[in-house]
Amino acid sequence: STCTTGFQKLQFNMATPYTPKSILITGAAGFIASHVTNRIVRNYPDYKIVVLDKLDYCSNLKNLLPASSSPNFKFVKGDIASADLVNFLLVTENIDTIMHFAAQTHVDNSFGNSFEFTKNNIYGTHVLLEACKVTGQIRRFIHVSTDEVYGETDEDAVVGNHEASQLLPTNPYSATKAGAEMLVMAYGRSYGLPVITTRGNNVYGPNQFPEKLIPKFILLAMRGKPLPIHGDGSNVRSYLYCEDVAEAFEVILHRGEVGHVYNIGTKRERTVTDVAKDVCRLFNLEADKVIQLVDNRPFNDQRYFLDDEKLKSLGWSERTRWEEGLRKTMEWYVANSDYWGDVSGALLPHPRTLMMPGYEGSEEIKGMLNLFT
Repeated sequence: STCTTGFQKLQFNMATPYTPKSILITGAAGFIASHVTNRIVRNYPDYKIVVLDKLDYCSNLKNLLPASSSPNFKFVKGDIASADLVNFLLVTENIDTIMHFAAQTHVDNSFGNSFEFTKNNIYGTHVLLEACKVTGQIRRFIHVSTDEVYGETDEDAVVGNHEASQLLPTNPYSATKAGAEMLVMAYGRSYGLPVITTRGNNVYGPNQFPEKLIPKFILLAMRGKPLPIHGDGSNVRSYLYCEDVAEAFEVILHRGEVGHVYNIGTKRERTVTDVAKDVCRLFNLEADKVIQLVDNRPFNDQRYFLDDEKLKSLGWSERTRWEEGLRKTMEWYVANSDYWGDVSGALLPHPRTLMMPGYEGSEEIKGMLNLFT
């Protein structure tokens, strides 16, 4: 039942899984959201899936080709910062569920282009929340955040950050994601909006734009180029394969509890140097000759470590071993080396935003848009 008199009353019975009817997925042409979209479209033909994406430099319509021919799928090109568009979609498509992935996510870019992160991550989220408040028809608002909002985990910590841990972001990207979380929480408490927040570890796999570490290393290795590592290479990260993460969102959609936060994580950690060495092994390269240490970021968190027990209690667990996931990712990039076109700027040690002039107007994009409309 719907209740607007108080946040505490918006809990639902975990024995009765939530069943949406019409889902709006923002940023669906991006990496993680496209895997989630394709999975839900495929597994739940009775759900109507409307996706909204402005097709930024790191988005690609080809990511959504598996879903494009399904009768329950609809693509809309547009910006979440457009209040008129968002309100129109919520009403005309009878949206009852939002899965909000759209965001600027690359930390390197946030150091040089931080206002864009505020505009997209905070203002864009605020527009969505206000539209939900005005229409009054949303039964779930799933907000996708990041493990980086917790800030650094102590190097010797054996217990990961749990969902109630303090948020201590250290860079413009994570600060905007934390700010967006505060808005989501406030709309839950002030207006009874049925919100759920997720905070995830790093994700890797096919279709990821190569400004991120793993696809960057793979493409550089394919081209016989050095693999640049920020600082001394001792920074530790945890990585989840994209299909495992898509399954996590499927579980949270149906069994997540309103008002709660869920970490999507793994206890398995590896240094950036370990990742580079594993990529070298896949390509039979000598790591000592290929790995290149470069200047560090202005600030580079040493470690993120999550407590993932809460999500496991809903029935989710990591399935894909690192070695298997990395091999499958490598095989995909080898078979799809031209998927993103000219990405030489993204392969630099310290890339900055690639707006790719003319990208939206390219003949390829125009042709693909015809498939989605």
